[in-house]
Parts: sequence; structure tokens; C-alpha cells
Amino acid sequence: MLFHMSIHRPKTEYRQDLIDSMHRYGAAAEGQPGLREVHTLADRHSDRLVGLAIWEDEASWRAGVESMRAAVENDPFDLWEEREPEGFMLEDV
Repeated sequence: MLFHMSIHRPKTEYRQDLIDSMHRYGAAAEGQPGLREVHTLADRHSDRLVGLAIWEDEASWRAGVESMRAAVENDPFDLWEEREPEGFMLEDV
């Protein structure tokens, strides 16, 4: 199983724009073969937003990622975020 996680730090005035973008990204993932779950999460103790997708394997993620990226390709992340998001490809150990 593969856990794809991204941590975002939105600028206050663009928080909802970023959440909406993350929801579009997740909606594009829905129905992709090998996707188990997709979530947009907010940390209770900070302004951080977390995108989490759980995939059967890396091959499934690779097959689906382009349609997800296309869903948000015109979103101005450099305007909306304090800095580049952190991305992780996690697996059980």
C-alpha cells in the first residue's frame, strides 16, 4: 500500500481557495483504479492543510496522478501558499 501525503501552508486569505483546489484534486482521484481513500484534512493546532490519498500500490498512483494534476493545473499555488508544499510517498515498514 502507498500513502501519498502533501502538507500545505495556505496564506490566510486564500485558505478556502486552497481547500477547494484540494477537493478538486481529490474528486479527480475518485474512481481511479487502485485508489482506496482520499482526504483533505486540517490540522487542529496550526494553519496546515494535509492531502492524503491511500493507494493499492505505486503503479496505481502513477496511472492516476496525471488526471489529478490536470484538475488543478491552473490554480495559482504560488499565490495561495506561504511556501512550497511538502510531499511524501509513504509505505508501511
